[in-house]
Amino acid sequence: MRIAAIKNNGKATLAVRRNGELIDLGVAAPKLPRDLGALVAGGSAALKAAAAAAKKAKGRAVVKGKVQYLPPFAKPNKIICVGLNYADHATESNMQKPSYPVLFLRVATTLVGHNQPLIRPKLSGDFDYEGEMVVVVGRRGRHIPKNKALGYVAGYSIFNEGSIRDYQFKTPQWTVGKNFDGTGGFGPDFVTADELPKGAKGLRIQTRLNGQVVQDANTNDMIFDVADLVSIASESMTLEPGDVIVSGTPSGVGAFRKPPLWMKAGDVCEVEIEGIGTLSNPIKNET
Repeated sequence: MRIAAIKNNGKATLAVRRNGELIDLGVAAPKLPRDLGALVAGGSAALKAAAAAAKKAKGRAVVKGKVQYLPPFAKPNKIICVGLNYADHATESNMQKPSYPVLFLRVATTLVGHNQPLIRPKLSGDFDYEGEMVVVVGRRGRHIPKNKALGYVAGYSIFNEGSIRDYQFKTPQWTVGKNFDGTGGFGPDFVTADELPKGAKGLRIQTRLNGQVVQDANTNDMIFDVADLVSIASESMTLEPGDVIVSGTPSGVGAFRKPPLWMKAGDVCEVEIEGIGTLSNPIKNET
């Protein structure tokens, strides 16, 4: 099942993507949550109810015309990001291949929905793209063994982790450069795990800037796979339904090109992941 968070007729709601249509769950299943985090927290019963309602929906439940996409999870309790998780990206960054995941956090005010503008800040022109796969946690857990970790994954989505490179490298900690408001594209859909290969392995991931391919890799290339990331993150913190893990970017980022390639106002950046979809965001200057 594929679920998007949207505004339909000015109201925030969830919509199931069915045969090229969007089915408004606020109409088709009004007793279900209209927040995707709450729906996922309801477990398999809530997701099955959403699927059943969407399957038989008709009439007013079918969304007509254009909609505004929202981040699938607007305010996750945790946005756990992974650095240097593709060997070629570690190499282009002139850093060693990590023996333990490089984990850092983002905040919810960075999140931007599909087709909404990523904001190039006033303070810097070094605005870089990073296409990444999102892992969505579906169950609460701590000290999760790797061999059970995929059972804690509800599904997947797409992220463009816009990075302000000069601020990222002002200090050894990357936090500030990864947390400018409006710099993280997220969506368009949350795709349940049963729609994809186990652990989302073998999926092509590609980033395009103004139609030019700038990143092209496969999720098999990740140093730490989905099960690793869930298990290791749970060593230190309790994972909760609706938490998201942004699993790392392949090589080809703009910072390490010669000359550097930065996103600028008027550009359009797309991230496509096989089986999950395409996230597209125009770039706009901060006002």
